[in-house]
Amino acid sequence: MCLAIPSRVIAIEGSTALVETLGVQREASLDLMGEPVNVGDFVLLHVGFVMGKIDQQDAQESLALYEQMIANMDDDS
Repeated sequence: MCLAIPSRVIAIEGSTALVETLGVQREASLDLMGEPVNVGDFVLLHVGFVMGKIDQQDAQESLALYEQMIANMDDDS
């Protein structure tokens, strides 16, 4: 199973985006994108590559679910 994580683009330099996911920033390649990506866009991140765009509402709903899963894992410890 593959997992693509919604992330917000906070900077772009060449074909590399700086994205933020749940407070964590990382660089991601834009080489696989077939459409323009802009600062502020929400994108799907998979193994260091931006795979596609996602609208803000869907991204926020997905991130809320991830946060809930993380909280549940912490409760099980």
